[in-house]
Amino acid sequence: MFKALIAALGLAFSLNAVAAPTAHDVLVQVQMPAIMDQARTLGLDWKVGDRADYTIDMGFLKGTMVMSVKSIGNDGIWMQQDADLGFAGKQKIETLIDPNTGEIKKMLVNGKEQQVPKQDVEVIEVKEATITVPAGTFECIHARLKDKEQNAEINAWINPEKVPMSGLLKQVAPSQFGQVTVVLKSFQKQ
Repeated sequence: MFKALIAALGLAFSLNAVAAPTAHDVLVQVQMPAIMDQARTLGLDWKVGDRADYTIDMGFLKGTMVMSVKSIGNDGIWMQQDADLGFAGKQKIETLIDPNTGEIKKMLVNGKEQQVPKQDVEVIEVKEATITVPAGTFECIHARLKDKEQNAEINAWINPEKVPMSGLLKQVAPSQFGQVTVVLKSFQKQ
């Protein structure tokens, strides 16, 4: 269990790397590091229909994000993220992931192939916690993380055993445009 929780830290962390408050930046940064680590340590046991719905608050920008597993095939798992950040626009990110290694095989943003951003994350502290979010009250891991490249600290509350894909319950991270808060409002695990 502890490996699964640690594996999800990278995903929970990655929102802090948002360089500009666009839906694409937020979504790309939210997904990959923990998925890759979780796949390497446990394998990805995702099912079509797994889904997690979030609110995103970037101060002057407020919106929603839905992460879901769209298909599983011989080529891998297709995960989709749909975001609506109000006047900043809507974005659709589709990511093809190798379920055994977590490797990203392909990433499409609004139908156009993109390069996957790199992350350099350090775990500062991990402790057990309980958190209440709109989706419920959860036993979880509260992690303090550091983006080495941006020298920024992130707080993330995760439970990958209960919440599909990233396990993200809540994340608070700085960005050049102020604090970014992502909160789980509902989820469905098949």
